[in-house]
Amino acid sequence: MTHSFVVHVPGAALEPEPLAPEQIVSGTPEVTGKVVWESEDGRQVRGVWQITPGVVTDTEADELFVVLSGSATIEVEGGPTLTVGPGDMAVLREGDRTTWTVHETLRKVYSINL
Repeated sequence: MTHSFVVHVPGAALEPEPLAPEQIVSGTPEVTGKVVWESEDGRQVRGVWQITPGVVTDTEADELFVVLSGSATIEVEGGPTLTVGPGDMAVLREGDRTTWTVHETLRKVYSINL
């Protein structure tokens, strides 16, 4: 990053990020996103991410995110079930195996450490 910047997240144009077919448990969820900043070494990523309703699985990175709109229930294998909605901040640990049940199209901003 060479300059400070601002992103209007609700109106940010996002690009398709297709899910692997084996990640989809039910429904026809679609994922879009946009990386807005990445460190020179690629180990830190900041961005905007959105998913439409459905149920998907994932293996998480070390992530902090804030939900801007929508809602979901995130079941962490061997851990808690998280219910997230607008204004909620959540932390996922690297390696967490999760099942996301997206109730309403969810848009979040995230910070990932790889």
